[in-house]
Amino acid sequence: MHRAYQPITPANNKLLKKRWDQNRFDIHRKKVIQARPVIDNMPPETYMHLHLKLKKLQMEEERLATVERDNRILMEKMSYIMRTKGRVDNWNSYEQKSLNKTKRQRELLRVTHENQAILKRISSKEPHYNHFVWEDGWRVNQGYMANISKYPQDWGYTKNSLRYSSQPHPHHPTNKIQRRSSRAKAKNEEL
Repeated sequence: MHRAYQPITPANNKLLKKRWDQNRFDIHRKKVIQARPVIDNMPPETYMHLHLKLKKLQMEEERLATVERDNRILMEKMSYIMRTKGRVDNWNSYEQKSLNKTKRQRELLRVTHENQAILKRISSKEPHYNHFVWEDGWRVNQGYMANISKYPQDWGYTKNSLRYSSQPHPHHPTNKIQRRSSRAKAKNEEL
Protein backbone atom coordinates (compact mmCIF):
# COMPACT_ATOMS: atom_id res chain seq x y z
CA MET A 1 0.00 0.00 0.00
CA HIS A 2 2.97 2.32 0.50
CA ARG A 3 3.52 2.44 -3.27
CA ALA A 4 0.09 4.10 -3.73
CA TYR A 5 0.79 6.60 -0.94
CA GLN A 6 1.11 10.18 -2.18
CA PRO A 7 3.19 12.23 0.29
CA ILE A 8 2.66 15.96 0.55
CA THR A 9 6.37 16.70 0.51
CA PRO A 10 8.77 14.87 -1.84
CA ALA A 11 10.58 11.83 -0.41
CA ASN A 12 13.00 9.16 -1.71
CA ASN A 13 11.40 6.32 0.25
CA LYS A 14 7.60 6.30 0.26
CA LEU A 15 7.40 3.57 2.92
CA LEU A 16 9.45 5.56 5.45
CA LYS A 17 7.61 8.77 4.55
CA LYS A 18 4.28 7.04 5.16
CA ARG A 19 5.46 5.75 8.58
CA TRP A 20 6.73 9.18 9.60
CA ASP A 21 3.52 10.88 8.48
CA GLN A 22 1.42 8.29 10.31
CA ASN A 23 3.56 8.70 13.45
CA ARG A 24 3.21 12.49 13.25
CA PHE A 25 -0.57 12.14 12.76
CA ASP A 26 -0.87 9.78 15.78
CA ILE A 27 1.04 12.27 17.96
CA HIS A 28 -1.25 15.02 16.72
CA ARG A 29 -4.40 12.98 17.51
CA LYS A 30 -3.07 12.15 20.99
CA LYS A 31 -2.46 15.85 21.67
CA VAL A 32 -5.95 16.71 20.42
CA ILE A 33 -7.49 14.12 22.74
CA GLN A 34 -5.43 15.28 25.73
CA ALA A 35 -5.99 18.98 25.04
CA ARG A 36 -7.57 20.93 27.88
CA PRO A 37 -10.41 23.27 26.98
CA VAL A 38 -9.81 27.00 27.15
CA ILE A 39 -13.46 27.70 28.02
CA ASP A 40 -14.74 26.51 31.39
CA ASN A 41 -17.86 24.41 30.64
CA MET A 42 -18.20 23.04 34.16
CA PRO A 43 -21.43 23.79 36.03
CA PRO A 44 -21.14 26.50 38.66
CA GLU A 45 -20.41 25.44 42.18
CA THR A 46 -23.42 24.96 44.40
CA TYR A 47 -23.23 26.45 47.86
CA MET A 48 -25.36 24.56 50.34
CA HIS A 49 -25.97 27.55 52.59
CA LEU A 50 -27.84 29.21 49.71
CA HIS A 51 -30.09 26.21 49.05
CA LEU A 52 -30.50 24.73 52.52
CA LYS A 53 -32.02 27.49 54.65
CA LEU A 54 -31.69 26.26 58.20
CA LYS A 55 -33.61 29.16 59.74
CA LYS A 56 -36.58 28.46 57.49
CA LEU A 57 -36.50 24.77 58.43
CA GLN A 58 -36.35 25.66 62.13
CA MET A 59 -39.34 28.02 61.81
CA GLU A 60 -41.29 25.34 59.91
CA GLU A 61 -40.57 22.78 62.65
CA GLU A 62 -41.69 25.27 65.32
CA ARG A 63 -44.91 25.97 63.41
CA LEU A 64 -45.62 22.24 63.03
CA ALA A 65 -44.95 21.72 66.76
CA THR A 66 -47.43 24.53 67.59
CA VAL A 67 -50.07 23.03 65.30
CA GLU A 68 -49.50 19.59 66.80
CA ARG A 69 -49.86 20.97 70.35
CA ASP A 70 -53.07 22.85 69.45
CA ASN A 71 -54.49 19.71 67.83
CA ARG A 72 -53.70 17.68 70.94
CA ILE A 73 -55.41 20.25 73.20
CA LEU A 74 -58.46 20.33 70.92
CA MET A 75 -58.60 16.52 70.87
CA GLU A 76 -58.53 16.43 74.67
CA LYS A 77 -61.39 18.94 74.86
CA MET A 78 -63.44 16.97 72.33
CA SER A 79 -62.86 13.69 74.16
CA TYR A 80 -63.93 15.37 77.43
CA ILE A 81 -67.15 16.60 75.78
CA MET A 82 -67.82 13.13 74.35
CA ARG A 83 -67.30 11.49 77.75
CA THR A 84 -69.45 13.98 79.63
CA LYS A 85 -72.34 16.23 78.68
CA GLY A 86 -70.05 19.18 78.31
CA ARG A 87 -69.82 22.30 80.42
CA VAL A 88 -73.02 23.98 79.22
CA ASP A 89 -76.03 23.04 81.38
CA ASN A 90 -78.65 25.58 80.23
CA TRP A 91 -79.45 24.51 76.67
CA ASN A 92 -81.92 26.69 74.77
CA SER A 93 -84.88 24.56 73.67
CA TYR A 94 -86.33 26.59 70.82
CA GLU A 95 -86.54 26.09 67.06
CA GLN A 96 -85.24 28.59 64.61
CA LYS A 97 -88.08 30.46 62.99
CA SER A 98 -87.93 32.30 59.70
CA LEU A 99 -89.65 35.67 59.55
CA ASN A 100 -90.56 35.38 55.88
CA LYS A 101 -91.35 31.66 55.71
CA THR A 102 -95.02 32.17 54.87
CA LYS A 103 -94.15 34.71 52.19
CA ARG A 104 -91.72 32.29 50.56
CA GLN A 105 -94.31 29.51 50.65
CA ARG A 106 -96.92 31.78 49.00
CA GLU A 107 -94.37 32.80 46.33
CA LEU A 108 -93.51 29.15 45.63
CA LEU A 109 -97.20 28.27 45.34
CA ARG A 110 -97.80 31.18 42.93
CA VAL A 111 -94.83 30.19 40.72
CA THR A 112 -96.02 26.57 40.66
CA HIS A 113 -99.53 27.62 39.55
CA GLU A 114 -98.08 29.87 36.84
CA ASN A 115 -95.85 27.06 35.55
CA GLN A 116 -98.81 24.68 35.42
CA ALA A 117 -100.87 27.25 33.49
CA ILE A 118 -98.02 27.78 31.00
CA LEU A 119 -97.61 24.01 30.55
CA LYS A 120 -101.36 23.62 29.96
CA ARG A 121 -101.34 26.39 27.32
CA ILE A 122 -98.30 24.88 25.56
CA SER A 123 -99.74 21.36 25.50
CA SER A 124 -103.15 22.54 24.23
CA LYS A 125 -101.62 24.65 21.42
CA GLU A 126 -101.47 23.14 17.92
CA PRO A 127 -97.97 23.05 16.40
CA HIS A 128 -97.09 25.41 13.53
CA TYR A 129 -95.06 22.79 11.68
CA ASN A 130 -96.45 19.55 10.31
CA HIS A 131 -93.94 16.81 11.02
CA PHE A 132 -95.61 14.49 8.47
CA VAL A 133 -94.59 16.90 5.69
CA TRP A 134 -91.04 16.89 7.05
CA GLU A 135 -90.94 13.08 7.03
CA ASP A 136 -92.21 12.98 3.43
CA GLY A 137 -89.54 15.48 2.37
CA TRP A 138 -86.92 13.41 4.18
CA ARG A 139 -87.98 10.26 2.31
CA VAL A 140 -87.78 12.12 -1.02
CA ASN A 141 -84.27 13.37 -0.15
CA GLN A 142 -83.23 9.83 0.83
CA GLY A 143 -84.40 8.67 -2.61
CA TYR A 144 -82.35 11.40 -4.30
CA MET A 145 -79.30 10.46 -2.25
CA ALA A 146 -79.71 6.79 -3.15
CA ASN A 147 -79.89 7.72 -6.84
CA ILE A 148 -76.71 9.81 -6.86
CA SER A 149 -74.63 7.79 -4.38
CA LYS A 150 -71.49 6.07 -5.66
CA TYR A 151 -71.78 3.09 -3.32
CA PRO A 152 -74.82 1.11 -2.20
CA GLN A 153 -76.55 2.29 0.94
CA ASP A 154 -75.56 -0.81 2.97
CA TRP A 155 -71.87 -0.71 2.05
CA GLY A 156 -70.80 -0.43 5.70
CA TYR A 157 -70.94 -3.94 7.09
CA THR A 158 -72.00 -4.74 10.59
CA LYS A 159 -71.80 -7.98 12.52
CA ASN A 160 -75.26 -9.06 11.37
CA SER A 161 -74.64 -7.87 7.81
CA LEU A 162 -73.99 -9.88 4.65
CA ARG A 163 -70.28 -9.93 5.41
CA TYR A 164 -70.82 -12.76 7.88
CA SER A 165 -73.62 -14.49 6.00
CA SER A 166 -73.26 -17.22 3.42
CA GLN A 167 -74.98 -15.09 0.75
CA PRO A 168 -72.72 -12.77 -1.27
CA HIS A 169 -73.35 -9.04 -1.33
CA PRO A 170 -75.81 -8.05 -4.13
CA HIS A 171 -73.21 -5.76 -5.77
CA HIS A 172 -70.27 -8.16 -5.37
CA PRO A 173 -68.54 -9.15 -8.68
CA THR A 174 -69.15 -12.87 -8.07
CA ASN A 175 -72.87 -12.18 -7.88
CA LYS A 176 -72.74 -10.41 -11.28
CA ILE A 177 -70.89 -13.36 -12.81
CA GLN A 178 -73.54 -15.74 -11.45
CA ARG A 179 -76.30 -13.57 -12.93
CA ARG A 180 -74.56 -13.55 -16.34
CA SER A 181 -74.09 -17.31 -16.29
CA SER A 182 -77.74 -17.87 -15.35
CA ARG A 183 -78.82 -15.60 -18.24
CA ALA A 184 -76.56 -17.49 -20.65
CA LYS A 185 -78.05 -20.81 -19.50
CA ALA A 186 -81.55 -19.46 -20.01
CA LYS A 187 -80.69 -18.37 -23.59
CA ASN A 188 -79.14 -21.76 -24.36
CA GLU A 189 -82.25 -23.54 -23.09
CA GLU A 190 -84.47 -21.35 -25.29
CA LEU A 191 -82.43 -22.27 -28.38
